[in-house]
Amino acid sequence: MRPLITLTTDFGPSSPYVAQMKGVILSLCREVDLVDITHAIGPQNVREGAVVLADATPRFPAGAIHVAVVDPGVGTARRLVYAEIGVQRYLAPDNGLLSFLASREPPRQIVILENAQFWLPQPSRTFHGRDILSPVAAHLAGGLDPVELGPPLDQIEMLPWPRPVKSGETISGEVLYVDSFGNLITNLGLDDLAALGTSATVVECRGRSIESVVPTYGAAAEGELIALFDSQGRLEIAIAGASAARTLGVRVGEPVIVRLKTPDAGQNSEDWREI
Repeated sequence: MRPLITLTTDFGPSSPYVAQMKGVILSLCREVDLVDITHAIGPQNVREGAVVLADATPRFPAGAIHVAVVDPGVGTARRLVYAEIGVQRYLAPDNGLLSFLASREPPRQIVILENAQFWLPQPSRTFHGRDILSPVAAHLAGGLDPVELGPPLDQIEMLPWPRPVKSGETISGEVLYVDSFGNLITNLGLDDLAALGTSATVVECRGRSIESVVPTYGAAAEGELIALFDSQGRLEIAIAGASAARTLGVRVGEPVIVRLKTPDAGQNSEDWREI
């Protein structure tokens, strides 16, 4: 099986920088499969990149090499690292970009990229994705032992990832991520809502209440504010045919509350536990 390298960046979908990274990789390791995960991460949005990596990369074959470049600190003293998390391998700046993955499963191996033997000569200060991460990825694809890359590291940089909090008949969470459709992806999951013991719940965000959790987008009327569970099992707030983030003026970190309906509120949703 040919080695596989993925690329995730905030360079933009039409950026020529991505082609430069691919050119470096292919110049050093021609027999490799290259896959673009996305280059549309919000500029310097490390948290968004962390969520995308955690959602996408575990779907790849074991041993894939994932190069991630969302690096507002490029050229500073921040480290570049190699990390093995689960059965996947990662190359990234040590700025929290791998922390959502590591919050689920601690890395088995972390190495600081210090051995310039595996970099391009005279690397620039502003494009470590091309000059360091890409050639290192190519060498790994060619069979390089990661221990050759530099000294080991005990812990990568971790961003805070708040967990939902249950209090009586409510569960408090927050918007974790805004996707490309403007849907609000929360840190609340099926198990969190199940802890309330019923499907008769109300979802509240930015002063708006959603009286039901629907199974699909198609179950809502055009322009209707809805809640549903996304493909990762997380509670999502959306507007059918529009951007919930833009309409509600909501950003990452916005509080989201789920509470039990009052007895006279009625119930007009399907049981979300069957979704």
